[in-house]
Amino acid sequence: MSTEEAVISMHEHRAVPSSEMSVNTMAADAAPAPAAVTTNRPLNGMLVDLRRSTSSDTSGIVGTNELDVPPAARLRALPRVPDYLEETYHWAYLDPRNLALLDRQQVVSVILWGNDRRLRRAALTQIEPGQKVLQAACVYGNFSRALARHIGPRGSLDVIDVVPLQVANCRRKLKGFPQATVRLADAAAPGGGPYDAVSCFFLLHELPDDYKHAVLDALLGSLAPGGKAVFVDYHRPHWAHPLKGVMSIVFDLLEPFAKGLWNKSIAGYASRGGDFAWRTQTFFGGLYQMTVARRHPRSEADAR
Repeated sequence: MSTEEAVISMHEHRAVPSSEMSVNTMAADAAPAPAAVTTNRPLNGMLVDLRRSTSSDTSGIVGTNELDVPPAARLRALPRVPDYLEETYHWAYLDPRNLALLDRQQVVSVILWGNDRRLRRAALTQIEPGQKVLQAACVYGNFSRALARHIGPRGSLDVIDVVPLQVANCRRKLKGFPQATVRLADAAAPGGGPYDAVSCFFLLHELPDDYKHAVLDALLGSLAPGGKAVFVDYHRPHWAHPLKGVMSIVFDLLEPFAKGLWNKSIAGYASRGGDFAWRTQTFFGGLYQMTVARRHPRSEADAR
């Protein structure tokens, strides 16, 4: 292996072919693919060859051709899996043994008490076909495919995630959607904008409060003037909700950061909330919310 190649270590020793790591494939007579971007950071024991099939797949180096980036700079550009994710959600997102179990629409439906389709439909009504859309984090179930289908061939879907295993899995799911790309990036530094719309589907509740602030600011900052960010997530339920006690226990055991959304509005995590018009709709007795932030056509930041 050359110095420009490296491997990301994960749980099983299985190399993922480059054909599985990209939604868009290159023609046989196209320019040769860039060398693999590599790192020696251990991530759960599995060897994943992160070969880039196109130069536009470089994570963290926006607007730069990967062939022109020195190997050391590419290593620095790879996002690091946050400590909270390693410590709290290893079982859910970093363990390949659980991937096949959890990434099923039936499982998603059970977790959301049968509200998955309703919440997905609500999110899609806020996004128009033909738009350039950012999806912040890969999502278990059929959400990404539904979003790619909704925006259609004239739109573009850019899906990001900080976990290589999730990126590889989402790329496989989005094969057949040439308008969709999936790349390795942190939602706190997504790059690739400006976007017409941003979709954040059940991500915020998994983030510590300081990370909620950083991700919210980054996602809102990636919007074009007039663009919308659509956040679908948990919300404080009605005091008499029959599942409030159950969900409180679930959060205490498995989702330690989720109650932040019970105690604070999503808009409250934005540093420049005044640059946006906010609207919140709740579902299922208040347990879930869709909060939409529309960037003013000419915000204070644009005026500067």
